[in-house]
Amino acid sequence: MEEKKKKSIGFNIIKSDPTDGHGGYGVGALSLDNISPVFVDVNEGEAFVDIGAMHARSVVEKGIKFLPNKEDVPDAKPFWLVWVTIDRKPEGPYYAGVTACEMTVNREIRRGYKSLPEHVNKMDKSMKRQIMVEHMDEKSKEILAQFLISHDAGMWQRSEAKLKEDLKA
Repeated sequence: MEEKKKKSIGFNIIKSDPTDGHGGYGVGALSLDNISPVFVDVNEGEAFVDIGAMHARSVVEKGIKFLPNKEDVPDAKPFWLVWVTIDRKPEGPYYAGVTACEMTVNREIRRGYKSLPEHVNKMDKSMKRQIMVEHMDEKSKEILAQFLISHDAGMWQRSEAKLKEDLKA
Protein backbone atom coordinates (compact mmCIF):
# COMPACT_ATOMS: atom_id res chain seq x y z
CA MET A 1 0.00 0.00 0.00
CA GLU A 2 1.37 3.40 -0.86
CA GLU A 3 2.32 5.74 1.92
CA LYS A 4 -0.26 8.32 2.81
CA LYS A 5 1.06 11.66 1.69
CA LYS A 6 0.46 14.61 3.97
CA LYS A 7 -2.32 16.51 2.27
CA SER A 8 -1.91 20.23 1.98
CA ILE A 9 -5.03 22.03 3.02
CA GLY A 10 -4.92 24.54 0.19
CA PHE A 11 -7.83 26.89 0.77
CA ASN A 12 -8.35 29.65 -1.74
CA ILE A 13 -7.74 32.72 0.38
CA ILE A 14 -9.07 36.07 -0.82
CA LYS A 15 -6.37 37.84 -2.74
CA SER A 16 -6.07 41.60 -2.63
CA ASP A 17 -4.90 41.75 -6.25
CA PRO A 18 -5.74 38.90 -8.64
CA THR A 19 -3.14 40.20 -11.10
CA ASP A 20 -0.17 40.14 -8.71
CA GLY A 21 1.63 37.51 -10.75
CA HIS A 22 0.69 34.33 -8.91
CA GLY A 23 -0.08 31.69 -11.50
CA GLY A 24 -1.14 28.13 -11.00
CA TYR A 25 -4.23 26.02 -11.29
CA GLY A 26 -7.45 27.47 -9.91
CA VAL A 27 -5.92 30.90 -9.34
CA GLY A 28 -7.54 34.14 -10.48
CA ALA A 29 -10.80 32.65 -11.71
CA LEU A 30 -13.37 35.47 -11.64
CA SER A 31 -14.75 36.09 -8.16
CA LEU A 32 -14.49 32.44 -7.20
CA ASP A 33 -11.14 33.18 -5.52
CA ASN A 34 -12.77 33.07 -2.11
CA ILE A 35 -14.60 29.73 -2.45
CA SER A 36 -13.09 26.30 -1.96
CA PRO A 37 -14.60 22.84 -2.46
CA VAL A 38 -14.00 20.65 0.59
CA PHE A 39 -14.79 16.94 0.38
CA VAL A 40 -15.82 15.03 3.49
CA ASP A 41 -15.03 11.34 3.01
CA VAL A 42 -17.51 9.86 5.50
CA ASN A 43 -16.03 6.32 5.53
CA GLU A 44 -12.40 7.44 5.85
CA GLY A 45 -13.28 10.10 8.41
CA GLU A 46 -11.31 12.81 6.65
CA ALA A 47 -11.80 16.08 4.80
CA PHE A 48 -9.70 17.59 2.02
CA VAL A 49 -9.78 20.43 -0.48
CA ASP A 50 -9.92 19.55 -4.18
CA ILE A 51 -10.05 22.63 -6.41
CA GLY A 52 -10.88 20.31 -9.33
CA ALA A 53 -14.44 20.15 -8.00
CA MET A 54 -14.97 23.70 -9.27
CA HIS A 55 -15.34 22.06 -12.68
CA ALA A 56 -16.51 18.58 -11.55
CA ARG A 57 -12.94 17.30 -12.11
CA SER A 58 -12.03 16.31 -8.56
CA VAL A 59 -10.30 13.07 -7.61
CA VAL A 60 -13.66 11.85 -6.28
CA GLU A 61 -15.52 12.68 -9.51
CA LYS A 62 -12.95 11.64 -12.17
CA GLY A 63 -14.01 8.64 -14.25
CA ILE A 64 -17.49 8.52 -12.72
CA LYS A 65 -20.75 8.88 -14.62
CA PHE A 66 -23.18 10.65 -12.32
CA LEU A 67 -26.83 9.65 -12.24
CA PRO A 68 -29.68 11.76 -10.85
CA ASN A 69 -31.20 8.92 -8.76
CA LYS A 70 -29.46 7.71 -5.63
CA GLU A 71 -31.17 4.31 -5.95
CA ASP A 72 -29.41 3.69 -9.28
CA VAL A 73 -26.01 3.60 -7.53
CA PRO A 74 -25.91 0.60 -5.17
CA ASP A 75 -23.17 0.07 -2.54
CA ALA A 76 -21.94 3.62 -3.04
CA LYS A 77 -19.43 5.38 -0.81
CA PRO A 78 -20.88 8.55 0.79
CA PHE A 79 -19.25 11.96 0.41
CA TRP A 80 -20.23 15.52 1.13
CA LEU A 81 -19.03 18.28 -1.15
CA VAL A 82 -18.91 21.38 1.04
CA TRP A 83 -18.59 24.81 -0.55
CA VAL A 84 -16.57 26.98 1.85
CA THR A 85 -16.52 30.72 1.19
CA ILE A 86 -13.99 32.83 3.04
CA ASP A 87 -14.56 36.52 3.63
CA ARG A 88 -12.96 39.24 5.73
CA LYS A 89 -14.09 41.17 8.76
CA PRO A 90 -11.99 43.98 10.23
CA GLU A 91 -10.69 41.37 12.73
CA GLY A 92 -9.59 39.04 9.92
CA PRO A 93 -10.79 36.30 7.57
CA TYR A 94 -13.60 33.92 8.54
CA TYR A 95 -15.72 31.10 7.13
CA ALA A 96 -18.58 33.18 5.72
CA GLY A 97 -20.51 30.65 3.62
CA VAL A 98 -20.55 26.90 4.22
CA THR A 99 -23.00 24.70 2.29
CA ALA A 100 -22.99 20.91 1.96
CA CYS A 101 -24.16 18.74 -0.96
CA GLU A 102 -24.58 15.00 -0.86
CA MET A 103 -22.69 12.79 -3.30
CA THR A 104 -22.14 9.04 -3.56
CA VAL A 105 -19.63 7.09 -5.65
CA ASN A 106 -19.27 3.42 -6.55
CA ARG A 107 -15.81 3.12 -8.17
CA GLU A 108 -16.35 -0.52 -9.14
CA ILE A 109 -19.24 0.27 -11.49
CA ARG A 110 -17.91 3.79 -12.19
CA ARG A 111 -21.23 5.37 -11.23
CA GLY A 112 -22.18 7.99 -8.73
CA TYR A 113 -25.07 10.08 -7.54
CA LYS A 114 -25.23 13.84 -7.31
CA SER A 115 -27.81 16.47 -8.05
CA LEU A 116 -26.09 18.97 -10.32
CA PRO A 117 -28.76 21.65 -9.74
CA GLU A 118 -28.28 21.22 -5.98
CA HIS A 119 -24.48 21.53 -6.30
CA VAL A 120 -24.77 24.73 -8.35
CA ASN A 121 -27.44 26.13 -6.03
CA LYS A 122 -25.41 25.38 -2.88
CA MET A 123 -22.27 26.88 -4.40
CA ASP A 124 -24.26 30.04 -5.09
CA LYS A 125 -25.68 30.06 -1.54
CA SER A 126 -22.18 29.67 -0.08
CA MET A 127 -20.98 32.64 -2.15
CA LYS A 128 -23.96 34.58 -0.75
CA ARG A 129 -22.60 33.88 2.77
CA GLN A 130 -25.18 31.29 3.81
CA ILE A 131 -24.63 28.41 6.24
CA MET A 132 -26.41 25.18 5.21
CA VAL A 133 -24.91 22.18 7.00
CA GLU A 134 -27.64 21.09 9.42
CA HIS A 135 -28.74 18.26 7.07
CA MET A 136 -25.34 16.49 7.31
CA ASP A 137 -24.96 13.33 9.41
CA GLU A 138 -23.34 13.77 12.84
CA LYS A 139 -20.05 12.05 11.94
CA SER A 140 -19.61 14.27 8.87
CA LYS A 141 -20.39 17.43 10.85
CA GLU A 142 -17.65 16.48 13.30
CA ILE A 143 -15.14 15.78 10.49
CA LEU A 144 -15.94 19.12 8.83
CA ALA A 145 -15.76 21.09 12.09
CA GLN A 146 -12.37 19.55 12.98
CA PHE A 147 -11.09 20.27 9.47
CA LEU A 148 -12.14 23.95 9.59
CA ILE A 149 -10.73 24.40 13.09
CA SER A 150 -7.41 22.73 12.27
CA HIS A 151 -7.08 24.73 9.05
CA ASP A 152 -7.35 28.03 10.91
CA ALA A 153 -8.64 28.30 14.47
CA GLY A 154 -8.85 32.09 14.19
CA MET A 155 -11.07 31.92 11.12
CA TRP A 156 -13.27 29.42 13.00
CA GLN A 157 -13.45 31.75 16.05
CA ARG A 158 -14.49 34.71 13.85
CA SER A 159 -17.19 32.69 12.05
CA GLU A 160 -20.91 33.09 12.72
CA ALA A 161 -22.39 31.28 15.72
CA LYS A 162 -24.77 29.45 13.35
CA LEU A 163 -21.89 27.55 11.76
CA LYS A 164 -20.58 26.36 15.14
CA GLU A 165 -24.08 25.50 16.39
CA ASP A 166 -25.07 23.62 13.22
CA LEU A 167 -21.80 21.63 13.31
CA LYS A 168 -22.22 21.20 17.10
CA ALA A 169 -18.59 22.16 17.71
